[in-house]
Parts: sequence; C-alpha cells; structure tokens
Amino acid sequence: MVPKKEIATHKLTIYDVAREANVGVGTVSRVLNNHPSVTPQTRQRVLDVAARLNYQPHTYAQRLAKRQSETISAIIPFFTNYFFIEILQGVQDRISQLGYDLVLYGVNNLDQVEGYVSRALQRGRVDGILLFSMKLPEKVILRLKETNVPVVLVDTISPYFDSISVANFDGAYAATTHLIELGRLPVGMVNAPLVSTPAVERLQGYKHALETHGVEYSDDLVKTGYSTKQDGFNREAGYEAMVDFIKMGENMPKAFFISSDIQAMGAIAALSENELRVPDDIAIVGFDDIELARHLKLTTMRQPMYQMGILAVDRVVTRMSNTNLEILHTTFSPTLIVRESCGALRNSDGTREPSPRVTPSSEGSLR
Repeated sequence: MVPKKEIATHKLTIYDVAREANVGVGTVSRVLNNHPSVTPQTRQRVLDVAARLNYQPHTYAQRLAKRQSETISAIIPFFTNYFFIEILQGVQDRISQLGYDLVLYGVNNLDQVEGYVSRALQRGRVDGILLFSMKLPEKVILRLKETNVPVVLVDTISPYFDSISVANFDGAYAATTHLIELGRLPVGMVNAPLVSTPAVERLQGYKHALETHGVEYSDDLVKTGYSTKQDGFNREAGYEAMVDFIKMGENMPKAFFISSDIQAMGAIAALSENELRVPDDIAIVGFDDIELARHLKLTTMRQPMYQMGILAVDRVVTRMSNTNLEILHTTFSPTLIVRESCGALRNSDGTREPSPRVTPSSEGSLR
C-alpha cells in the first residue's frame, strides 16, 4: 500500500484511491458514480479508502462520466420584477444546496424564447429547463418534446410539461369578496392589459366575486395604465390607472382590488398626491405580498413565491432522474394577508387594531 505520507505530498487522484483499495481505476469510477455493477464489499472498501484519504473527485470529470452538465437553465422575463426576484431567490438557494449550476436567460418578448431554448439545448448544455410566465409558442413546445429534456413551467400551464402556478382566479375572488364584505362599495379594479394569464384570470375572479354578491359589473370599474413594461405589472401603470379613476370624481369607487403590489404602490402615490387617504377614503387590496407590501401596510393576496422557486427546482431535478414520470400540475392557493390598507383593522371608534402577526400556518397552501 502507498504510505499516507507519500500520498499527502501530491494532489490525490483516482489512481491513488485505486492503488490503496487494491482495485482498478474503472472500479473506483463505478463506485463514485454509484454504478450497480460493483459488489457491496468492494464498494464499501473503495468508499472507506476515499474517505480516509479525503479524496474529492473532480466535479467536471464526474459530470463527463455521467454525461450530465449538472446545469439548470431558467428562462425568465423581467429580471427587475419583484415577483420574479423573489421566485429566483428560491431557485438559486435550492440549486446551490443541490450543487447544480444555474444559467439565466432574460426574455423581453416571446420572439426570443425559441432562440434561448435552442441555446440552452445546444450540445447538451443543460440537464433541465425552468420556463417562467410565458405562453409557449407551438414551435418551442415541439422542440422541447423532441429533445425530452426535463421542463418545468412556473406561473404558466401547458398539458405537456410539469407546472407550478397560483390560483389567480381564486385569489382575485377572495380579495374582491373581502372588500365587498367590508361594505366598501363600489369595488373597482386596477388591472394589467389582458396579454398575460394572471391579468385575465384575476379579472375573471374579480367579476365572479361581484356576481356572487349581487353587485353589478361595469367596464367603468376596471382600468389599466398605459405603461406596458413587465406586461403592465409596474408602478407607473398603477399610478396612471388610479389617476384615471380620480378623474371620475364622485363616481370613483371607494375600494380597489389591484392586480399586483407594485401597481398598488403607484396607485397609493396617486391617491396621496390628490389628498385621498388609505384606508380612510379608499380601501385597497393588492396581490403578491412582495417584501415592500409589509412596509406599506398593504393588505394583499400572498403568493408563496420563494417556495415556488424551491419546488420548481426539486421537480426538474426529480424529472432529470426519471423522464417517464407522470406530468404533475401543482397549484398554490394564495392567502389573504390583512394589514391596514383595507380598513379591516379599525375599531368602531376609528382607532386602529395592531397588525396581526403572520405565522407559518398562514402561508399559501398546496391544493
């Protein structure tokens, strides 16, 4: 056997482990790559030697042996959107824990999706792909199905791939119902243009809440801003939509469901500039529960964004080891987080109740 002192004087290699364990290099390689064609006794002997010598196999060599890049690609729009920032935190944390690499592609429009997918698939560059908040073109769907690379969709759904999404309809329904039950009628809506699934589904949920509670719907109750960046889910659009509502004068709604917290920030700014107070004059419920929402004391529908990122990585890694798994669609139900902006925390004498503590039991739940 090679004396320990001699081994310590140079960089350890797989040959040192093989020599110390009295086996061939190929056997060591099979053990380290968990190949089944090694007896339990030999496997244990090799592992014991590797542990005693503190041998660390070269990561790139391991990847070549397994014919894997151990890299996951995320194709995502709007890097500056708070919703995606918080999801990406979950993605990055989980990928780091699992020892994978992450390649990010930022998409500004759907025309770029096909090119980024092709780049990700080129020469086996990635083992799995995460696609965020985009309706996939038919050509992209066909390309992904042909390559059989594991794909998980986040914040969008396709029958061909695993998906993780939020029940936008249910969240909008709950937010609007909350305002109706507080008696803050009429309830208006600040929405984004109907070019994205969340905008469409949240409008549907809002309308259904009005219908269920016997409140007449009017197109005058729904407005969008003019700024189209980030599909209209931006601060400027919220500000612009609220300015249009303020121009209605006495016909302006007394409460608003706003499709995203970042739009709510702009809407609140517009109200403040026109000496309208939240919640004294106008009640507001947002959607997302981004980090800034608690600082604004904004009542909102919480999406478990960080958890969605973690779950997306776990699912794509699971499918990487078994591409024949049944397609799984996971939907999170958003949770109403009550803060001061809706007026629900006021006592009968007009004073405010302390904000409730948010506990783990109030996180978004799987259904």
